[in-house]
Amino acid sequence: MGLRMRVHDREPIGAALRRFKKLIERSGMKGELRAHEYYEKPSEARRRQEVRRQKAIRKAASMPKT
Repeated sequence: MGLRMRVHDREPIGAALRRFKKLIERSGMKGELRAHEYYEKPSEARRRQEVRRQKAIRKAASMPKT
């Protein structure tokens, strides 16, 4: 997946870097890189996904309905 970002004329490098970081964050590339940084056994991935699902269920149940 290729991302492109054009730096505008006379744009400060700090502003361009900030825009670049936001682009990387929104694209999900940062999370993808972090996920592939170390090998994770499939059973561990399933367990982590199940824990995340259970936590979301508990959070939804504890919220008052309006």
